[in-house]
Amino acid sequence: MAVREATYQKYLIDKLREHFPGCVILKNDPQYMQGVPDLLILYNDRWAMLEVKPSSRARRQPNQTYYVELFDEMSFGAFISPDNEGEIFDELQHAFEA
Repeated sequence: MAVREATYQKYLIDKLREHFPGCVILKNDPQYMQGVPDLLILYNDRWAMLEVKPSSRARRQPNQTYYVELFDEMSFGAFISPDNEGEIFDELQHAFEA
């Protein structure tokens, strides 16, 4: 059964707060800058941007890949879905500890 993106995003925010206590999570406005990832996670002196998708097969909007790659070069950026969640959490853990 497919999960709605909004439902998955809420679940994901709760899980991020559990795994990274004290982190600050900001939801970005897609109307302000089209293609910017959904979530900004601030943790200690590190940050990450995540574009939330309900599945790895979900359609990507124009500019999303560009911004995910740009932010990944700066600090950390990734597409996250239930399909790759474990892998992305492992990568986040490593990025936040570096």
